[in-house]
Amino acid sequence: MDYDPLDDSAKSYDAAIGAMRARHERIMDAGAARIEYVGASMLVQGDCSKILPVIGRVSAVVTDPPYGINISANPVRQKHSKKDWDAAPVGPDLLGQMRDMSDAQIIWGGNYFELPPSQGFLIWDKAQPQNFSLAQCELAWCSWGFPAKMFRRSVTSYDKEHPTQKPLDLMRWCLGFLRNPITVLDPFMGSGATGAAAVELGLKFIGIELDAEYFEVAARRIRQAEAQGGLFNPPPATEEESASLL
Repeated sequence: MDYDPLDDSAKSYDAAIGAMRARHERIMDAGAARIEYVGASMLVQGDCSKILPVIGRVSAVVTDPPYGINISANPVRQKHSKKDWDAAPVGPDLLGQMRDMSDAQIIWGGNYFELPPSQGFLIWDKAQPQNFSLAQCELAWCSWGFPAKMFRRSVTSYDKEHPTQKPLDLMRWCLGFLRNPITVLDPFMGSGATGAAAVELGLKFIGIELDAEYFEVAARRIRQAEAQGGLFNPPPATEEESASLL
């Protein structure tokens, strides 16, 4: 039988779409309230502790989980809605699951969590004076070793729609340390900084966010990044690439 490249391409596309539909159903069955697809990104509104087991393997987890320090009680943050998402830190079981399902991890606030020792740390210098009422820097634990690196950007120099929102250029900088990533997962998507940065860099992205308000913010920012194409993007993903998301 003669080889038909068009037929082979069609079969590959059908298989990718079938796999995407099957995973969509698994995620909804796991309790997701909503799934939105934006280019090569999949955004899930739901509880990541229930959603992660059905996601599958990804290149990297890059996330800023709850530290358990009740940040919403700080008067500096009161322009944002008071919520209880930071009442307790993310637990070791969920951290272990994130590590098991990915080749590399960058976890902001790693000094708050039960994680293995690592020489690899990224530091955000918030460019604030000694008498600043909050932390002058934040640490991101990395799953591989390298000399610690620092990024300087004032915490008061950009608008925020989430009380712990990271600057977009900080997250682009973080993603630049990953080794040939394909898909980046953020189980605590918040306002979508990791996702917007991933889209700008031409990476596939999976984001999970429990809070409906923040999910809407993240989805809007990621749609905007996708529409703009980004100064950092390679050519847009094909339909088949978007369908795979892996």
